[in-house]
Formats: sequence, structure tokens, C-alpha cells
Amino acid sequence: MRRPLRALMAAGLLVGGSLVAVALGGNASADTQICEQYGSTVIGGRYVVQNNRWGTSAQQCVNVTDSGFEITTQDGSNPTNGAPTAYPSVYLGCHYTNCSPGTNLPVQVSRISSATSSITYRYVSGATYNASYDIWLDPSPRTDGVNQMEIMIWLNRQGPIQPIGSPVGTAALAGRTWEVWRGSNGSNNVISYVAPSPITSLSFSALDVIADVRNRGAITDSWYLTSIQAGFEPWQGGVGLAVTSFSAAVETGGTPPTTPPPTTPPPGGAACAVAHTPNSWNTGFTADVRITNTGSAPVDGWTVTYDLPAGQRVTNAWNATVTQSGPTVTARNLSWNGTLAPGGTASFGYQGTLSGAYRSPTSFTLNGAPCSRS
Repeated sequence: MRRPLRALMAAGLLVGGSLVAVALGGNASADTQICEQYGSTVIGGRYVVQNNRWGTSAQQCVNVTDSGFEITTQDGSNPTNGAPTAYPSVYLGCHYTNCSPGTNLPVQVSRISSATSSITYRYVSGATYNASYDIWLDPSPRTDGVNQMEIMIWLNRQGPIQPIGSPVGTAALAGRTWEVWRGSNGSNNVISYVAPSPITSLSFSALDVIADVRNRGAITDSWYLTSIQAGFEPWQGGVGLAVTSFSAAVETGGTPPTTPPPTTPPPGGAACAVAHTPNSWNTGFTADVRITNTGSAPVDGWTVTYDLPAGQRVTNAWNATVTQSGPTVTARNLSWNGTLAPGGTASFGYQGTLSGAYRSPTSFTLNGAPCSRS
């Protein structure tokens, strides 16, 4: 599990179980040395550079320039089967209450017309690290705390380290083919795109990557982009690693990247049936949901809604895009399972947290029409 302590960065740190604020740096007009554990400064009047030594008590220092930073001291060393020592990085947006000057983030994905970025790295030999470009998203426009979705783009991987989770396939993005990993670090979901060989510079559309994550059912267009970051995760060594240039811009307006798929309501009354099969334990549960079109006409695009009893909260889902607002859960088909022929079925599942005794939802609708239970 990597980065379980990222919630302590920028806004403060934990000392004896209490949150203690740390000072944030000002604007860097000349080279600035940062050795403070969570110290940060502004470059170009637009981006924030953070030292962010969260995984070790050993010293780390970064030299901040007007276009990036370089690791000048890295005394930490962590086992390669655990978390890295730090994530020194430069970013646009908001991260644990520390927002870059003039940023328009967080912004809802549906409002983004373009999100472009360029990055140039300098690498070293004899160290264990990744060069990681991070994109953070959340169902709410939060500027503090842990976001629910982390997209990681590994431009370089050195040593016996690997992304969170396991491989789930490949993706063609930015003119390259990437190995895709998917998992959770216990506090947020992670989808990682791993380059087959080191990349020293990249200019690409971050919106294309976000769209790929959306198409995998991990987010929806109603989620918010909160920050775009680029830096390093060192496990062992790393002096000399540098981000020599970084730029990012998120534009809104114009045509949204996607529109919801058209839906055809089931004809006449309760032309659907739902089977809901749960499995619960003390603090959590999973549930499998099977929907059947019991009408005489096909359904092209489905949306299932239902209310969860008090104390239940969805944290993950599969085979559908699942969101929750208050007690109401909305599950929408993915690109490959949206058509229900008469008598046809589709299934999805979700995982959640539980407070109190488990109870199943009592009523479901399909595209606004009530469903019977099967």
C-alpha cells in the first residue's frame, strides 16, 4: 500500500494523534531550497512545488527553480514492497487546502473542454523510484482530504516496484500503449498507466486519460477534477531527480466531452424485475444486482435507482457507473452492457461501508419505471 499518509501533507501533520498546521511557502523568485517536511512554494505565479516527505523521518530537500525542482538531499530508504519515502512534486489545482494561485480547480468533468499538460523529467541511475504524473478526482468539489480517485501515469519505473493493484489490460493514449493497473490503497481507488520504457518528456491531453478512466466505470462526468501533479516517488536514493519543466491548463466551456447515453423507458408499468443479492459483515457489505427487461420492447441505455437504508455508503462498483447522493444510488450502464432485449438481463455489483445492522433496499426503478423483485 502506497501513500496512506498523503492526508497529512500541505494542510498539516499528525503529532501525537493531533493535527498541527505547518507553514506554506511563498512565491519562489529565485532558486529556493525546501527541506521542511511538507514545505511548499509557488513558481511562475501559477504552480505549487511541495517537498512532501511523508513516508520517512529522514531528511529530504528539493531545490526549486522557476520552472520545476530537483531533489538535492534524499536520506530515506524504504523496502520496495511497501510505500515510498515521499512525493516531491509540482501541481496545478488544490491539494489538502493548498491551492495554486488563480486556479479554476476543482471543476466538474462535464464542464471541461480541454485539459492539456507538458512535463520534462531528468533521471538518475542507481536509485529506486517512479516518475509519476498524478490526476486527482472526487465526486465533490473538495479542496481538502483524500480524493476518491487517483490516476497515476508512470513515465519511468526503476527497481522492483509496481503500481497498486494488478494489471487489467492496456490503453492507447498520447501516441503510446500503456499497461493499465487497477486497485485501492485503502483510502482511495487508483488506476495506473505504466510506460513500457522511460519517457523523459510528454505533452498530452489529460482529458483523454480522464475519459479512459470514465469509460472503465471508475468515475462519471459529474465528478470533479481537483489537481494535476507531476513528481517522483523515491524508495531508495534519488538525488538528482528533477522536473525541469511543467505546464498544465484546464479550459471550460464549449461541448462537454461526453453526453449521457439515450434511454428508452420500459413500456407500460413495471416492465422490469430486479434481483438483489447481498453479503454483509460487521462494517461493510457487497451486493450483486441483476436487472431483467420484462417488457416487450428493447431498452437502449438503462439507469437503475434505489435508496440505501441509513448507515450504508457505496465505496466501489463494477459493471456499472454507480454514484450516491444522500441515500439515493444511481447505477448507469457502461458502453458494452446498455442494451436489454425483451427478457434480457444485465448485472452489476457494488461494495460499501456499513453502520448498524444490514438491510437491503426495498424498491428499484429502471429508467423511472418501478420494478418488481425477483
